[in-house]
Amino acid sequence: METRKLGSAILYGTISIFVFAVIFSLLFSLLLRFTSLTESSLSYLILILSFISIFIGGVISGGKGKKQGWMLGGGTGLLYTLILLLFQYLGHDSMFTMREWIQSLCYIITCMMGGILGVNLSGGSTTK
Repeated sequence: METRKLGSAILYGTISIFVFAVIFSLLFSLLLRFTSLTESSLSYLILILSFISIFIGGVISGGKGKKQGWMLGGGTGLLYTLILLLFQYLGHDSMFTMREWIQSLCYIITCMMGGILGVNLSGGSTTK
């Protein structure tokens, strides 16, 4: 039963990351379509918002699990990275570059920090 709760928390966190990604992608695609902005001018903003999305996903997974925030955040970050790796490998027939591996490691660490904060914001486990 406990493993199911932890798995559910990781899944909620990962889904929330992808929901934020879809919302931000829609926003940026509209900005790029209807303004004179270029993709290169928004690259740092996109990177910052992706880290914020990852952090929020970690907070959500930590809040749902209520304990072991570092593990929940790490699991959420790992699952997110695995999905991206599979998408890139199976969809584009290419592996991660060194820059993308480092970026994914930073995503996992950021998600871990979010998971720790999520556990602390939710009050942690209530064992009696």
